[in-house]
Amino acid sequence: MQPATASLRPLPPQTASGSHPRGLYLLFATEMWERFSYYGMRAVLVLFLTKAMMMDKAFASKFYGGYTSLVYLTPLIGGFISDRYWGNRRSITVGGLLMAVGQFTLFAAANIYGTPASHWLLYAGLGMMIVGNGFFKPNISSMVGSLYSAGDTRKDAAYTIFYMGINLGSFIGNTITSLIGDTGHPGDFRWAFLACGIAMVLGTAVFNWGKGKYLHTPEGVQLGLTPAHSGGVKGIFALLPVLFALVLGILWLDSAMFPTIAPLLGIALVAIGFMIFSDKSLTGADVQGIMVIFIVSFFVVFFWAAFEQAPASLTFFADEQMDRTIFGYELPASIFQNLNAIFVVAGAPLVALVWTALGKRGTEPASPVKMAMGLALLAAGYLVMCFGVHNLVPGVKVSMFFLVALYFLHSAGELCLSPIGMSLVNKLAPVKFASLLMAVWFLANAAANYLAGYMSSLYPDPKSTKPAPVLLGFHITSLYDFFMVFVVSAAVAAGLLFLISGRLAKMMDARNYPPAVG
Repeated sequence: MQPATASLRPLPPQTASGSHPRGLYLLFATEMWERFSYYGMRAVLVLFLTKAMMMDKAFASKFYGGYTSLVYLTPLIGGFISDRYWGNRRSITVGGLLMAVGQFTLFAAANIYGTPASHWLLYAGLGMMIVGNGFFKPNISSMVGSLYSAGDTRKDAAYTIFYMGINLGSFIGNTITSLIGDTGHPGDFRWAFLACGIAMVLGTAVFNWGKGKYLHTPEGVQLGLTPAHSGGVKGIFALLPVLFALVLGILWLDSAMFPTIAPLLGIALVAIGFMIFSDKSLTGADVQGIMVIFIVSFFVVFFWAAFEQAPASLTFFADEQMDRTIFGYELPASIFQNLNAIFVVAGAPLVALVWTALGKRGTEPASPVKMAMGLALLAAGYLVMCFGVHNLVPGVKVSMFFLVALYFLHSAGELCLSPIGMSLVNKLAPVKFASLLMAVWFLANAAANYLAGYMSSLYPDPKSTKPAPVLLGFHITSLYDFFMVFVVSAAVAAGLLFLISGRLAKMMDARNYPPAVG
């Protein structure tokens, strides 16, 4: 690791006019392999839990929600440690290695599935991936914006390109793990986890190969180095086993004993709000920008709670209720999650061109408006599914057209919301809180994923003899009822965000945010 003083020796700045910095493509490649690992494993996780570990759907859904929630909660810790002690580069490397070890531990669990030891290995593997992701995810995302100067209009396009790396990795990983893991034989899930571990090793190696050469500002100053006067760097390494044990305990308590993660999310929100807003060096414009981040993050919860049904209830639906046969071959249920990645990779360049063209004309919608559009498209996707399952006759399977249409609309909504949100956080966050406020974005994802697991547990299983699930007094007796819950919640959230988008745009302008149409 280069010392902090290396930042005083700038590299020659890039001279390619109008082109994106090469560091963007290094981060693109790193994130691609990491997303191969994460999404490839996630694609088969609930199937592994129900078919190999013999968990029922409701428990597996909540367990999945607890795991993915912690994946997005630990960036709060990783962002804090990076800002004050390790720097982006060290954090990404440590996080990548931990996630690789976690995947190999899941491989070991799948080799002896059904035994008591496999359950302990399952928890250990997921625990290492949770801790590793906490260091990896907020730091690589925040570095994208740091490659550009303040006010650079290419940032939205840059985050959209970066988002292509996420979805390209998701596509490759999902395809491979579905074909070699979701075969109908529980023992084959191990090959999916092995492939994901190898991908994570490759991603970490690529990052370390190019970080010194390509990760610098437009002026040539190195990015992501260990902060100056960062005492306690080695002490943080000593705390890793404690953090791992804490994560394991929380995951076990939440899945086996009583809800633990939900109160932690509330505590984290209050704590991070206090840490930021109690800083007296913040200007009034800084405070308004931070408030925008918190407000849009609230609406993001509604989006991801519905969107993240893909690896849970929508996979149950594809496995049991959908006709998956094409040209005489029955596709694996998990491979349909690939539709999202296909649509995003195909649509991201078009969306980036649209935003850039509108920006040049001065008619680009404000970020909150774009995000409200994303929520509206999400509601439309579930509305299509409601048409597909309305008055569904028992024993009759639904055409795959409806799920394809849902993923198309959800992917369009994702392009309007997720990369725009990451770019918004980078633009509005004061420099000293850059990684920590990016972690706020992931805190919203943590809450959403936990809620997604709970919502998936309400999936109406026709084979179950238990009473129909109930949500706020509403009895979910059919798939139509289940999908309509998401239509209503997403549509209401979209409407509210549209209504307040003008006020949010004014608050962003106070932070010298590039003007946009409200």
